[in-house]
Amino acid sequence: MMKKKSIPASKPLLILFLCQIISALDVPLDSKLLEELSQPPTITHQSPKDYIVDPRENIVIQCEAKGKPPPSFSWTRNGTHFDIDKDAQVTMKPNSGTLVINIMNGGKAEAYEGVYQCTARNERGAAISNNIVIRPSRSPLWTKEKLEPHQVREGDSLVLHCRPPVGLPPPIIFWMDNAFQRLPQSERVSQGLNGDLYFSNVQPEDTREDYICYARFNHTQTIQQKQPISVKVFSMDSLNDTIAANLSDTDIYGAKPVTERQPVLLTPTGSTSTKVELRGNVLLLECIAAGLPTPVIRWIKEGGELPANRTFFENFKKTLKIIDVSEADSGNYKCIARNTLGSVHHVISVTVKAAPYWITAPRNLVLSPGEDGTLICRANGNPKPSISWLANGVPIAIAPEDPSRKVDGDTIIFSHVQERSSAVYQCNASNEYGYLLANAFVNVLAEPPRILTPANKLYQVIADSPALLDCAYFGSPKPEIEWFKGVKGSILRGNEYVFHDNGTLEIPVAQKDSTGTYTCVARNELGKIQNEVHLEIKDPTMIIKQPEYKVVQRYGQVSFECIIKHDSTLLPTVIWLKDNDELPDDERFLVGKDNLTIMNVTDKDDGTYTCIVNTTLDSVSASAVLTVVAAPPTPAIIYARPNPPFDLELTGQLERSIELSWIPGDENNSPITHFVIEYEDGLHEPGVWHYQTEVPGTQTTVQLKLSPYVNYSFRVVAVNKIGRSQPSEPSEQYLTKSASPDENPANVQGIGSEPDNLVITWESLKGFQSNGPGLQYKVSWRQKDVDDEWTSVIVANVSKYIVSGTPTFVPYEIKVQALNDLGYAPEPSEVIGHSGEDLPMVAPGNVQVHVINSTLAKVHWDPVPLKTVRGHLQGYKVYYWKVQSLSRRSRRHVEKKILTFRGNKTFGMLPGLEPYSSYKLNVRVVNGKGEGPASPDKVFKTPEGVPSSPSYLKITNPTLDSLTLEWGSPTHPNGVLTSYILKFQPINNTHELGPLVEIRIPANESSLILKNLNYSTRYKFYFNAQTSVGSGSQITEEAVTIMDEVQPLYPRIRNVTTAAAETYANISWEYEGPDHANFYVEYGVAGSKEDWKKEIVNGSRSFFVLKGLTPGTAYKVRVGAEGLSGFRSSEDVFETGPAMASRQVDIATQGWFIGLMCAVALLILILLIVCFIRRNKGGKYPVKEKEDAHADPEIQPMKEDDGTFGEYRSLESDAEDHKPLKKGSRTPSDRTVKKEDSDDSLVDYGEGVNGQFNEDGSFIGQYSGKKEKEPAEGNESSEAPSPVNAMNSFV
Repeated sequence: MMKKKSIPASKPLLILFLCQIISALDVPLDSKLLEELSQPPTITHQSPKDYIVDPRENIVIQCEAKGKPPPSFSWTRNGTHFDIDKDAQVTMKPNSGTLVINIMNGGKAEAYEGVYQCTARNERGAAISNNIVIRPSRSPLWTKEKLEPHQVREGDSLVLHCRPPVGLPPPIIFWMDNAFQRLPQSERVSQGLNGDLYFSNVQPEDTREDYICYARFNHTQTIQQKQPISVKVFSMDSLNDTIAANLSDTDIYGAKPVTERQPVLLTPTGSTSTKVELRGNVLLLECIAAGLPTPVIRWIKEGGELPANRTFFENFKKTLKIIDVSEADSGNYKCIARNTLGSVHHVISVTVKAAPYWITAPRNLVLSPGEDGTLICRANGNPKPSISWLANGVPIAIAPEDPSRKVDGDTIIFSHVQERSSAVYQCNASNEYGYLLANAFVNVLAEPPRILTPANKLYQVIADSPALLDCAYFGSPKPEIEWFKGVKGSILRGNEYVFHDNGTLEIPVAQKDSTGTYTCVARNELGKIQNEVHLEIKDPTMIIKQPEYKVVQRYGQVSFECIIKHDSTLLPTVIWLKDNDELPDDERFLVGKDNLTIMNVTDKDDGTYTCIVNTTLDSVSASAVLTVVAAPPTPAIIYARPNPPFDLELTGQLERSIELSWIPGDENNSPITHFVIEYEDGLHEPGVWHYQTEVPGTQTTVQLKLSPYVNYSFRVVAVNKIGRSQPSEPSEQYLTKSASPDENPANVQGIGSEPDNLVITWESLKGFQSNGPGLQYKVSWRQKDVDDEWTSVIVANVSKYIVSGTPTFVPYEIKVQALNDLGYAPEPSEVIGHSGEDLPMVAPGNVQVHVINSTLAKVHWDPVPLKTVRGHLQGYKVYYWKVQSLSRRSRRHVEKKILTFRGNKTFGMLPGLEPYSSYKLNVRVVNGKGEGPASPDKVFKTPEGVPSSPSYLKITNPTLDSLTLEWGSPTHPNGVLTSYILKFQPINNTHELGPLVEIRIPANESSLILKNLNYSTRYKFYFNAQTSVGSGSQITEEAVTIMDEVQPLYPRIRNVTTAAAETYANISWEYEGPDHANFYVEYGVAGSKEDWKKEIVNGSRSFFVLKGLTPGTAYKVRVGAEGLSGFRSSEDVFETGPAMASRQVDIATQGWFIGLMCAVALLILILLIVCFIRRNKGGKYPVKEKEDAHADPEIQPMKEDDGTFGEYRSLESDAEDHKPLKKGSRTPSDRTVKKEDSDDSLVDYGEGVNGQFNEDGSFIGQYSGKKEKEPAEGNESSEAPSPVNAMNSFV
């Protein structure tokens, strides 16, 4: 009896939420479907919350909603019902909730100020709008005031106040003169955020009588003007003259001249102030200072950096603007005003609050009767907003009770809903700075299935491309989808199809036989419906003769061909391009049906020509290059490379430059295009020449830049169209003076090699970059984001320094500075490095496995916290292995496989699984150091699949009217075998097939005697196994009943078997007939109409290895004999293994394998000693006697002078030793089988898909499909030689 598991009280919300995800229905956006389904109201459009209107125009308050049936509308004003029928000025638009208040016909906008809210209601619920606050715009006039002229001394500060009238919304302020020209502003004169005009210091040119402040009110499109303000600036000279004329000599001798003043803040006042701004808004901070000279403003954030990409400076850096502010922008911002006499600062403490904003807004929920679901409403803000719920616009506490509903804070939980549970719920999240209101409906529907894809839709696909057949559907409860092919076809299953959740059927590789009618069936408990679509497979478009590379002489003619082959039902169009652009609009270009011809070719026609063939389903292209050459001149002129320059001279020697001049050599009929100047550093790299610069061919002098501490020599190379001259003779040497380095090392990096160190590396400066003797490096480091001082050390001319004792994986700021005996290089830039990584600390959690089909599974896991990775996250590794086969219940050698998923992925696919098997897996996180701990092993099982073909089919004991059939069970049953299916039919002398007979055989049988057959008749047999999933691949064989008299032996090839891996397959067979037959193997893709590919078998051996196959592909194969007209085996079908994940098991490193090899080597040594002793005694080795007796030419004996034994040659021996035993020849007495070319190499199979080892260590690779021996004739078994036998033969 199963125990019931209790659910902890803390988890019901999570479980219900998961139920919602699984159960909630998605309603397709199909207009016809939406018109038919009942749906609660949804507000689709509404006016803004704060709605400022023009008092001169009609007021339109928008409220639009949708629903089924269409909703009705009502309004409240200031919290009470607004009866629009009683107000003649108010109307509501038809089929809408939008209100129109008529102001232009006598209404007053002020009379309709207030808070409005719209309700849309139908039989399934009611949705409400936001509270819409209606306020008319106001643009009042300036109050009358008497403005006194401002008389200011030169150099003093001045503030002209604007004080605009309070309007709604606030006006835009600007200053202009009487001519309506904006007053110029600068660092000295600027307008503040409050509209006042600030002068840091006045100048005589500031004197004027028309400083006018304007206020523009955008809503009413009006501009109000303040009375002009007069400003008069007195200079010191005129002030002194005035004072001297009015005062006696004993009073004042004159005003002081203009004196410079240190900065003083005009706004804000004091040393500190505060500012509160809302999240998402624009933060504006202002500092305007007086002083002479004019102060310069600088902004910093105390304890942090100004946010990059969001910070702007305006008004000559007097205003700091930060857009889209968040809580992280809170802090102290300091403005510093500075001039030559000093500085002053002001600290603004900024606090960022937040109106509510959504984390998870509630979403509409469509459920079936009896289902569960949740509505979640999560919001954040500063302060934290409160959450309240309404049902159909009524607070949920007083709304009608619903037994299926339970409110838990920000979540409403629904259990076992019914149709009466349909309603619209409102979530209100509010704090002191605002509110959010969201409507979300719960719509409970009971609907029979509907298929939305049009009936009889035709799909056309190119062969070998994916085909996607749509079956869009809806129903409540969610319908189940099934696909059928043909009128009476069975349900489609298997790995050749992919079934998508939206009903779409995908055929990954559509073939010609995929053509037909497909039926989609949708059913739920309320009904069933089906729809047919049609699929046509078209031949691909091909260019069977492509344009070719052409070389043509100027003024000649050239033609490119483009011959195509396409599906007869598709209409192709051919387009020619030149250099990926349209052909020139020139009558010389003639486009034919299959070609492009260019007449009278010019140099401009040089380029790449592309033929593009388009159909409605595919497109192909091919390109070719056209090269235009000149006709050879007559008479021919000999062109050659120029002679080297000579007579090099150095003049104008300076510390960092010198002038080089030379005389050019002969041009040799081709003008010199340029000269290349090279230099040699005789001090650091003698004998090595470096590129310095190049100059035009008309120039014979050049000013060269030099580096310090280099012993220069120069040489010059002349270049023309033919090539480069030999270098000139070197110039005299010139040694420059030493200096401190000009540059620092490049490619500075910091990467830890151990968890407690930091390895700092850099690229050392080259010799000439040192600029002087004694090159060293100053290495500095400090931990990032920690207020530490720099730690520095000076090291010799090396390229690495190791810092020990560091914390694990923390960022460091690093810089490396070059220095020599004369000083330091410029200050280097900083780079960020990390100390060493350590292994991750925790394993991924919540590992889940979803089995997709019998060979594919999907694994999910939760990412580990980044702080526990302790390094750079490289990805996750999934270890998985097969525990046992569910059909055989026998454990096997565990071969763990690993899949690596890069980055922060949380899922992955596991391919290549074996059907009907039990697997385990675990997941580990990987960083640069290695892998973290493994998650707990997760067990999963794959479902049954179809079996492989029976391992063999033998037909023996032929009589006049009976044959005996014996068979082996499938190598891979992939499930529980239910039965065997035997089909057979007679074949007459003209190879025509007779009626087909089918027999079902119990799964526990391994032989059958067929009776009542026709005498002397050839029969063809088809044999396959079945599981509950379906039939597996079949094996074929032919046999003949005997006549009354003995018939001569006819040639035949039978028992063709295959052992397939990922990219190769081993084919073996049995042959009866004349000796010395030359065999060949033909193969091709199963189901394809392509021609068979043919491989010749080397010698008369009875096996062959096919290489270069495609993983996961079904192939057909047959074997034939050369010289026997039309004689070949029946076809066999096999499938290559899927592309496998990376294998971590190396056979060469396994302990049992090493032990086995050591034992074999010891046995060989013992045998060699025994042979040596016996030869010394004069005896003849038995194996040698047998060789001499048989004298088989294919067994190479030992040469007397080579010191080796013919029977015991190494598996690595020469190619001529790699020949199989002939049919009928006996194996040597020690049962040694020689290695067969590279086709039968142990190296080839040791790492293959089937190259595995059994629990007892035996090899089950290429030779796992072993045949039984023929019982009648006593010949040796014709099975392929086994490498294991070769090793065991020494025992």
